[in-house]
Order: sequence, then structure tokens, then C-alpha cells
Amino acid sequence: MIPDEPPSAPSLPAGLVGRKVAGYRLEKEIGRGGMAVVYRAKDLRLGRTVAVKLLAPELARNEVFRQRFMHESEAAAGIDHPHIIPVFEAGEHDGILYLAMRFVEGGDLRALINRDGPVPIERATRLALQIASALDAAHDHELVHRDVKPGNVLVAAGTDSEHPEHLYLADFGLTKKSLSLSGLTSVGQIVGTLDYAAPEQISGKPLDGRCDQYSLGCVVYELLAGTPPFRRESDLALLWAHLNDPPPGLLGPRPDLPEAVEAVVARALAKEPGERYPSCLRFVDELRAAIGPAPWSGSGPPTRAVPAVARAPGAPVPEPPAWAGPVVHPPFRD
Repeated sequence: MIPDEPPSAPSLPAGLVGRKVAGYRLEKEIGRGGMAVVYRAKDLRLGRTVAVKLLAPELARNEVFRQRFMHESEAAAGIDHPHIIPVFEAGEHDGILYLAMRFVEGGDLRALINRDGPVPIERATRLALQIASALDAAHDHELVHRDVKPGNVLVAAGTDSEHPEHLYLADFGLTKKSLSLSGLTSVGQIVGTLDYAAPEQISGKPLDGRCDQYSLGCVVYELLAGTPPFRRESDLALLWAHLNDPPPGLLGPRPDLPEAVEAVVARALAKEPGERYPSCLRFVDELRAAIGPAPWSGSGPPTRAVPAVARAPGAPVPEPPAWAGPVVHPPFRD
């Protein structure tokens, strides 16, 4: 069973560096998967650098997939969110479907985990918050990602020392539902990545945003433990684990974590969608509550509460200075 490819893997565009596709000059191949290849490209109309994803030609010839790809690309482009990769254009050129999006200088969450291993709980929570915010925004637009995994989370430089990473959730224009509806997957084949697949994806039940929460729970577990929650020697055993085995405890690989963190992640990994949190942000909120107040980083003086000014009992409250009063604008007149 190959989760990311249909039974006969489509032929992907190759050797296109230097070619022009729909107003974009392809400069360098930067990624390749079972369904698409991604190039760094130059937008010849605006002079900016973009990322262009080219899909296998077989996909464009499938009318169901083509229409759904265009529909979901338009839906993704309509979501203006700081942690969803901006989609600039989607279309078809010489029989190849393409997607132009922001080029992110940097790697992805997979590279970050491989490089840094298990990360501190505060950092894991900060990263999870950005992904959860993007997912809930998509769910509000009735768009379910269905393939949340570290490789689909791009990592850019942040704004300052307190926000060193800025994450972008990518691949909304190629949700795996498109493949299953178009007949490009065989009967019983799982669409998505098995390490992060929710039980309802495996069993073929209807999906909503809670399946993305399960996948996010797997990503959070991996950020904290260094590996996904279920590791098995075969795909069949991995499927069984997602469907039946309780998630392994986090305190084994991470005894430094508060016990409450283990329970919070376990709820996000519940087998039944109704037993998970009502939203991805709620999951991260509970995770933050489980670790308690953020410790002082040492980069500046610790925050202290400002004491109240003592007043004699019954003394009138003084009027605020003029600069602190409300500003009232006159009504607009023609």
C-alpha cells in the first residue's frame, strides 16, 4: 500500500528548468512528491519569485479531479490568513495543471524536526498554535486539509527573538479528497500519509475538521517525542494502530513534561471524532494551560504586576487627564 500515490504512479513533469509555464519561468526544482513537482520560478509579469507546483498530466485529463482542483484552489486562495500559504494563481497550461504560490525561503517542519529532534514544550506549543490557527480558518470556510503533516508546513524566518519561526500551511489546492473522488485511488487505499491519518480516514467515514485535529495531534506528539505516536514495521500494522491502539504516553520519551500535557495530546488523538476538542485552537489552548505560565526567558526583566494606587475609603475617583479621555468624531457630512 502506497499512501501518497495512486496504484500506477503518474508521470511527473521533468527537465523543465528554463521553460516558461503560464507566465512563469521555472528556475530550479525544489520539491517532488507522488503527484506533483515544485519549482522556484520567476513571475515574468510582476518580477517576483514564486513557487510553482506542476501536477502530473494524467490528473489534468481526469475531468472530476481537474474541476475539484480548480474549485479547492480558488477556495484556498480566498482565505486571507497569515499562516496559510498565499495562492496567487491556479490554472492549466499545455495540459498540465499548475499552482503558483508564495515562495518561502527556508525548509519545512520535517527538516526542523530532523535537525532539532524533540523540542521544548513552549516551542512546540508556539508552533502548534500557528498551525491550529490556519486549520480553524480553513474549517470556517468548509475546507478540510486531510493531509496535515510536517512536510506540508513551511517554516520561514520569524519577526523577532520571541517569534523566531513563521509557519505556513501548504497544499490546500491538492486535498486528497480530490484523488479519491476522481477514481485515481484503488478500493481500500488510504489517501493521505499513514503516520498522521485519522481513524475515520482509514475506515472511509465522512471527514470534517476533526480529522485535521487528529493529524495535528500526531504532529505535536512528534515535535515533543521526536517520532510520530505510532511506529510499526508494516503499513497494515500502522493502520491497525491508528484504529485500535491507544496513543503511547508522552512521559516515557519526555519525563520532563507536565502530566497534564500527556492527557491533552491523548484527547486530540481520540479514536472517535466526537471525543476530541471542538476546534484545533481549543486543543492548543488546553495544551498551553497544561504547561502553566510561560517561564521568564531571561532576555529582559520579568513582568511584574503594577500595584494599585491606594486611596482613602470613600474618596472620589479622580478624573482622567484630558489626553486619556475618549475621542469623539463629529458626524460625517457631505
